[in-house]
Amino acid sequence: MGRRRFYAPPDNISASAVTLSTHETHHLIHVLRMTPGDEAFVFDGCGREYRCSFRRVENNRAHLEIEDVLSDVVESSLHLTLAQALAKGEKFDFIIQKATELGVSSIAPLITRYADVRLDDQQKTKRVERWRRISLEAMKQCGRRKLVEITTPRTLREFIADSEPPSPGTDEATSPTPPALLLFSEKGGMPVANFLSEIPSHSPVSALIGPEGGWSVDELETLNESGWKAVTLGPRVLRTETAAIVAITLIQHAMGDLSSDQTV
Repeated sequence: MGRRRFYAPPDNISASAVTLSTHETHHLIHVLRMTPGDEAFVFDGCGREYRCSFRRVENNRAHLEIEDVLSDVVESSLHLTLAQALAKGEKFDFIIQKATELGVSSIAPLITRYADVRLDDQQKTKRVERWRRISLEAMKQCGRRKLVEITTPRTLREFIADSEPPSPGTDEATSPTPPALLLFSEKGGMPVANFLSEIPSHSPVSALIGPEGGWSVDELETLNESGWKAVTLGPRVLRTETAAIVAITLIQHAMGDLSSDQTV
């Protein structure tokens, strides 16, 4: 049997005990049918995980005793942001799930001209809540410990404006390293392997995946002017969800932990 893993924010964890939410408690009792004394693992969404023993339930909240703090490395060394154009149906759910499993740090859903998805503010809020639940469940399955940041859908221009580097005069010693900006495009670009070989090993990376309808001319112009470099995944046109998974895998293999000899 694999690890039975639960999420609890740091505020629910003390030096010796963990209190689970009512939702996680329901899963522990009614889905996994655990009983007092059973082993459970709890991660805090910030990078820590604890081996615990289930003790009791009070007021519909499970109480666990911490027995050990795990020290193995499970998070990728690469800070990778997936900027992904919205996709119809369950495609975006699939992208969220697989991107989480592959180790991305953050996901930025994008509203683009040729993406056939339009959301009002209420729909955006509900979608983000759903995506965060999907990501959390994927974390439980794959063993990750840091929550994936998933932002509210923004237009391409809003995303670029929010991602602008610090203005001139900012203290370089305290400024974060600007990310390498990869624009995956079916309309040409340099081979992705060539581009990745030129990126410093410590650099964060942002990967931008367009909609199945492709990028508009003005979107490409805006991206080029903002420093995004076009790269290609080969001669075949990939579906947007396929492109996302392939791009993440190639980047993680070249710069992250997919080619590492570390064991989880």
